[in-house]
Amino acid sequence: MSIGESLKLNSKWLIYKFRDPDGKISQELQNGANIQDIIQKHPDALISQEQIQGNVALNEGLQAIINLICGLASPTPWNAANARLGVGDSTTAEDPSQTGLLGTNKYWKGMDSGYPTRSAQTAIWRATYGGTEANFAWNEFTVVNAADDTGINLNRKVSPKGTKSAGETWTLELQITFS
Repeated sequence: MSIGESLKLNSKWLIYKFRDPDGKISQELQNGANIQDIIQKHPDALISQEQIQGNVALNEGLQAIINLICGLASPTPWNAANARLGVGDSTTAEDPSQTGLLGTNKYWKGMDSGYPTRSAQTAIWRATYGGTEANFAWNEFTVVNAADDTGINLNRKVSPKGTKSAGETWTLELQITFS
């Protein structure tokens, strides 16, 4: 009889899309406002909310986590000062050997105020893209510990979520639960 152990990383991506021609919603969200409060305050501005389950953990991110656990290196943390959520337009399938976004159009955004957070075994990163940011097809997603893919990416997800237009604010949230 064999007894095995495993560590699971369950990921969930959330995207909230708002009409926001004057940028007020973007500013509130970047300042850390609660999404549900924004939806209640501006119900006619909500275009949609979508959820994407899963992603592929990238080798470079897993190796950085192992180095951190073993004290073998001091990787840059995916904290408020360093973490960026990245979006791109590539439709190339995820693969653990990848090191970031693959699209022609890519955009990385720093954390909203108060993020990332942790609740029990779940880490949550959130970034808000204002009316003039990342206006292209959103097909791929990642979290990186630098201003762009020169850092270490934890993961990558490919899922077409539409084209962001000027005057829209989209908020991207990544939740990773470790179990």
